[in-house]
Amino acid sequence: MMSFPFYAAVRRILSVGMLLSGLAVVHQVFATSPRQLVEVADFSSPLVSPDGTHVAFRVSRASIDRNTYDSTWYIQLMDGSLPPQRVSDGGVPLRDSAGVALPATAIWSPDGHAIYYRARMDGRIDVWRASVVGAAERVTGGDADVRDFALSDDGKTLKYSIGPTREEVVAAEQAEYDRGIRVDRSTPLGQPLFRSGYTGGRLATQRLGLMFNRVDLTTDVPDRWKAIDLARGEVRDISPSEKPPAPLAASDLDKQVPHVWKMARDRNSGRIVLLTRTGARTDRPRIELAMLPGRDARTLVKCVAEACTGKRISGVQWRPGTDEVIFTVTPYDQGFAQSIYCWNVATGEVYPVATSSGMFGGEDRWGPGTCGVSPVALACVTANANRPPRLERVDLQTGARKVLFDPNRDLAQDLARIPTQLLRWKDAKGRTFTGQLYSARRTGSTPPPLFVTYYLCAGFVRGGTGDEWPLATMAEQGISTLCINQPSVSPSADERYGMGQLAVEGAVERLASEGMIDRTRVGMGGLSFGSEVTMWTLIHSHVVTAASVSSPTISSMYYLLGSNIGEPFLSLLRKNWQLGAPDETKAHWQKISPTLNLGKIHAPILLQFPEQEYLFALGYAVPLMLSNRADVYVFPNEPHNKFQPRHKLAVYTRNLDWFRFWLQGYEDPDPSKASQYAHWRSMQSSMRHEHMVQRGAP
Repeated sequence: MMSFPFYAAVRRILSVGMLLSGLAVVHQVFATSPRQLVEVADFSSPLVSPDGTHVAFRVSRASIDRNTYDSTWYIQLMDGSLPPQRVSDGGVPLRDSAGVALPATAIWSPDGHAIYYRARMDGRIDVWRASVVGAAERVTGGDADVRDFALSDDGKTLKYSIGPTREEVVAAEQAEYDRGIRVDRSTPLGQPLFRSGYTGGRLATQRLGLMFNRVDLTTDVPDRWKAIDLARGEVRDISPSEKPPAPLAASDLDKQVPHVWKMARDRNSGRIVLLTRTGARTDRPRIELAMLPGRDARTLVKCVAEACTGKRISGVQWRPGTDEVIFTVTPYDQGFAQSIYCWNVATGEVYPVATSSGMFGGEDRWGPGTCGVSPVALACVTANANRPPRLERVDLQTGARKVLFDPNRDLAQDLARIPTQLLRWKDAKGRTFTGQLYSARRTGSTPPPLFVTYYLCAGFVRGGTGDEWPLATMAEQGISTLCINQPSVSPSADERYGMGQLAVEGAVERLASEGMIDRTRVGMGGLSFGSEVTMWTLIHSHVVTAASVSSPTISSMYYLLGSNIGEPFLSLLRKNWQLGAPDETKAHWQKISPTLNLGKIHAPILLQFPEQEYLFALGYAVPLMLSNRADVYVFPNEPHNKFQPRHKLAVYTRNLDWFRFWLQGYEDPDPSKASQYAHWRSMQSSMRHEHMVQRGAP
């Protein structure tokens, strides 16, 4: 027999439909539409010219009409006296195998007249040069894609590496296709095996690199290095001894300084500023800021000022031509709102530069980038919860800020109409949590429903981690939304998931007790770890009325397919989830796996998976679907983070429709969605019938 909470959960779902079914059906009108959120302009980390007068940056924007991204390189005067100059097409943004855009890096020529950058255009990856006056040209040629490049100190020679030719890559993929693909430990089980994922900007046949990281089929082909004389255009092969030296790595300093996390080297003096971090898996990691006078030095100069002691320092840079280090503090209890400081390594003086309610360090959906730095000012991509990215100049002496370029100004004006605040609360164990709350417009006397997503909520939140839930649009349409920041990473899976559950329950209790939301209408969604916390909460709590997840969680199918990798996977499973084989650690599998807890999942759930991962979830997705408790979608050729613009819009729109249906009883009258709502009404009817059966009704 089902428990009382089951009846309560079902009653919540059914009451919403009955309560609101009499409302007039009107077309959705958006001030902030899902399409606007998909087509936000994103910036690369800015790069300041050697003389400090110009800043270069790339802007990328999705095009839903063409299902691609437009990227453009700009160069602008640092004083902001003129608008940015468009200097070149940036090509197709390259991504890692999880779908996250790779940093768009550029190198300034020593004279500050041009930038060099790698771009995929016309089906090939080359190094390009764009001048400050707007002339762009391809620098490298040949029949193979460029993997890496470096410019000589005098700016006269460009060295670059290439892999196999494009023709050889295609031939290797086709040969496998023709003879059959042999499965081994490097085979990415769980996805189609022939040209099914994007690598290097093209659909490629993939292999597993480190764990589930995908690489292309020919990644093991050694690099070949070449050098081009930029004045004469002459190209020659170079020996391994002529390769550009590898950047200084943390491992190079292990003997002098253990636990190095981040560092930056002053090109002129050779001094190294570094951050060390210990206890990183706690909510209060110990981070120390220090300077090493040289690579072989043994004595550290530590920053002991209050501003850099016991703080969450997240980035360091040298201020050119000075003894000063610029460092950024990103505190959790302030919702990752950043502050910038300067530390004089000679005098020990520390002074504040600027503070923000959002991010200074660039807009990266998995964490901050970096500001460009000149002797007198920073060029930073700034973003807040209700303000999309823009480029600003920050004066290093006065902290004065000036907008250099704001391609998202119209969207920012629309977002400003939605009440947004940083929320702080404690869970049942007294732990502090933070999150960005978008408050819905209240209509009538009934508090609005709430949607929560859990993981990381820094900068311009838009759709939460994974960018799948149009938070501002949902708030505008009457559903308050809350993006909750994970405060720490415990080695215990139970602790991690339990903390997420208590965070959600604590937030609901706080907001409901203040009359801000209706505790009987709560939605939840997540990607990656956020998906795991969502599924855990569905199993172990009854706070959620309807759910939506975008990636699989731990299951027997995940174990089966992952076990082909061997010990690296099995070791990770033991370390991160305390799991062995399903028949070895039965009790813990029973606690975590949705497949073993189908009877405890009472809320309807929308599953929108990428094609590369959906097979991992079939053990619980199919039974939930067959019992009319889940609606399942799979997006072709997508990795962990979906990125194709049309897919992003489809996911946004369906999530909006889903939660409006289950939390508000609303159906969009668009005729093209009729079958969608017919299916959801069928799910609702099935749950109503199940509820009546459990009550013993005829």
